[in-house]
Amino acid sequence: MLEALSERLGAIFSRMSNRGRLSETDVAEVLREVRIALLEADVSLKVAKEFVNAIKEKATGADVAASLTPAQTVIKIVHDELVELMGGAQARLTYSDAPPTIYMLVGLQGSGKTTHAGKLALRLKEQGRRTLLVAADVYRPAAIAQLQTLGKQIDLPVYAAGQGDPVKIASDGVAEAKRLGIPTVIIDTAGRLQIDDALMTELDNIKAAVRPIEILFVADSMTGQEATNVAKVFNDRLGITGVILTKMDGDSRGGAALSIHKITGAPIKFVGVGEKLSALEPFYPDRLAKRILGMGDVLTLIEKTQAVYTEQQAKDIAQKLRKSEFTLDDFLDQLRQVRKMGSMNDIMKMIPGLSKALPNVDIDERDVKKVEAIICSMTRRERSRPEILNGSRRKRIAAGSGTQVADVNRLVKQFEASRQMMKQLGGGRGLRGLKMPGLGK
Repeated sequence: MLEALSERLGAIFSRMSNRGRLSETDVAEVLREVRIALLEADVSLKVAKEFVNAIKEKATGADVAASLTPAQTVIKIVHDELVELMGGAQARLTYSDAPPTIYMLVGLQGSGKTTHAGKLALRLKEQGRRTLLVAADVYRPAAIAQLQTLGKQIDLPVYAAGQGDPVKIASDGVAEAKRLGIPTVIIDTAGRLQIDDALMTELDNIKAAVRPIEILFVADSMTGQEATNVAKVFNDRLGITGVILTKMDGDSRGGAALSIHKITGAPIKFVGVGEKLSALEPFYPDRLAKRILGMGDVLTLIEKTQAVYTEQQAKDIAQKLRKSEFTLDDFLDQLRQVRKMGSMNDIMKMIPGLSKALPNVDIDERDVKKVEAIICSMTRRERSRPEILNGSRRKRIAAGSGTQVADVNRLVKQFEASRQMMKQLGGGRGLRGLKMPGLGK
């Protein structure tokens, strides 16, 4: 997501790197290209114009700080304006002082409302807030069954009353939550393929009946600027309080992420980054701005790491590395843990400077699976003592893993070199410094 915009802006700033001072001509040239890049990313024309004008006002005639190059000066200005464009700071969910806290999810059909009702409920559950899911989408085939299935997967109750009146179902669902003492309610409302007055009237009536503390608009980021236009209609009619952007892990051009707050005034609160129910993340404007500008996203990487590693696990691995006890079994475990954090390419983009240092590296997930297959085809003794891997053993491992002997040789060679390097550095953590087949062959 937003990769094309990131590459385009990176190329613009790279060409400025040798200039000694920012002239008005320099600024005009950069801003013209920035505007084109934004429009190509499907940012609305109005937002692109205002964004460029704000940068021009701050960049024209700006003195270059002694420690900064002109390119860095402009990047800093663009970064700050991107953060402001996307809301300025993280927007958290609001909770009611008098439970239950009611969240109403709205949006067009196909935007992912039902799935993200489940994702949001799981996230709240992990924070210690039990949630009742209410199936108020009575029109879409299997919508109720889908929500009930999601409820079972995350072990949370679902209130469903069949194909009845959505307003009554929503009201009765809230009453059920009060009866059961459940502090949070998420109402999954109906959508349409297109906005119509009947849909809006129904949502208006549900809003009046349950008085939700938040109305969260669920938008498909793949639809780009159209998602922004639809959000404006919903906001004008219902007064949305926040946005959940779905499919942010896809190849969308990113116009919705960069436009939707400016157009509606509603902050983006969460982004869907995958198909798993756990793939819902808080939205941080500053972190996304850094990733767009190739600065990485260290804080998100740290949070992802902490989600799969305990401090003791990290210490144990570091100790094994120092004592040369780190085996291919340990490496396989580390590989599987890291894969829980997301794709290798996404992780690389979070490391500052790495995408620029290795601009053409694209780690194929099939190569990662190949590494796993090779190690799984080894005996326990071979994993702990790779030095015993002679020609016949390597041939057997290649046959068992569906790979070539050259793949086995490469993995063993890179593992030994990386283990030695990390020992010399005093011990590292996890996969730091380890090359994979397909990465620096």
